[in-house]
Amino acid sequence: MTNKRFFNIFNLTETEAIELLDTPLAKLAEDESRYVAASHLINFPTEASINALIRAIANDDPELDNRIVRRKSVETLGKLQAKQGLPAIRPCLAESDCYTVENAVWAIGEIGTEDPQILSEIAQILDREGQNHRVIIHTLVKLNYLPALDRIRTFTDSTDEATASAAIAAVCRFTGDYTQMQRVMEFLFHPNRNARRACIQDLIDTNYYPAIPTIAKCPVSIVFRLRAIRLLANSGVEQGKITFADIQASLEQTLLDRPQDLELIHEYDLPPTLEFLMRQLYETDFGLCYLATQTILDDFASLAPAALLATYAAEAYNDYGAHYHIMKLFGWLKYAPGYDLLVEALNNREPQFQKSRAAAALALGELGDNRAIPLLVASLDTKIWDLKYAILMALDKLGDTSGRELVANDDDWLIRARATVN
Repeated sequence: MTNKRFFNIFNLTETEAIELLDTPLAKLAEDESRYVAASHLINFPTEASINALIRAIANDDPELDNRIVRRKSVETLGKLQAKQGLPAIRPCLAESDCYTVENAVWAIGEIGTEDPQILSEIAQILDREGQNHRVIIHTLVKLNYLPALDRIRTFTDSTDEATASAAIAAVCRFTGDYTQMQRVMEFLFHPNRNARRACIQDLIDTNYYPAIPTIAKCPVSIVFRLRAIRLLANSGVEQGKITFADIQASLEQTLLDRPQDLELIHEYDLPPTLEFLMRQLYETDFGLCYLATQTILDDFASLAPAALLATYAAEAYNDYGAHYHIMKLFGWLKYAPGYDLLVEALNNREPQFQKSRAAAALALGELGDNRAIPLLVASLDTKIWDLKYAILMALDKLGDTSGRELVANDDDWLIRARATVN
């Protein structure tokens, strides 16, 4: 039987969502979800919606479904930055359900408060076991609650790497002493991918510009590295701390995303087969994907194209991770018959395949086929900054400068800088 639980999520009006959220669990129809209603009210920043979410939080039915709805209602109030929801959220800090507490802390961080009593209550949660201490530390730093410093300092040696990273970064920000940030950077190459991703966020939050070249070498998805370099570039250039010249090489190294430019942290115990390497392209830990890509290029360059086409036809066409790696490999392997697939990827506007578009643009540059020039120039008509930047790099590779002229006055300072640099 098809689960119709989420069928109506995009069709609910505000009134319908409120009515659904107010419906007792026992009176819900099989295909109705109060959780969906609580999520959907993010689209209606009105007093009526906020009051409905507050009522949902006040519903103390201990059933699991209701607890989940309460957590989501707290989260939605946070996303709405609804100050009038603060009195309803605050008591959640004292609850036994760790997820409700976590959402309450996060929501208060989004709403904002300078109330020392509330901030003290949040800081005291650090003393509880079983909580997501990283979220609490981030919120205390965001709200600039200096009295929490000593409590936070105790987590700098936490066995949970993501928590330790957040704590070290928080202490540096609160004290103004950034000498320990090297410890945060070491997490960029930790075997745990969550530790790698978490420390990138901490480097962003601390505006730690010296980390940019090292972030570029971190074996995580390009999405995390690009976001970090972009945010740090925006902040650093605006503050006059760094220039485009300081970040250009790291940014372009990241966009090219060559495995040899990364500090790979995995290795194989035995020489892998090509079949095994194809499966590795589907891994969610991109560190494994990059090792597989490098091994394919080093040891299977002649056999790889056929294997790539086979796995593409079988499933990679619909798997945005493997799809991305295959587009890059077509370029590095100089696989001319892959031209049509690269053009198709360049023009694929499905959101989940966005990073494949930039990869396809760069791969077309690697193929050296001038037929791609007008297609790349036409694709400059996009709001996606990394795609636009990658196209400029690809056009340079193909010896074309017309794209630079088109975006010389672009709204994005980074695109303008790339278009006018020698």
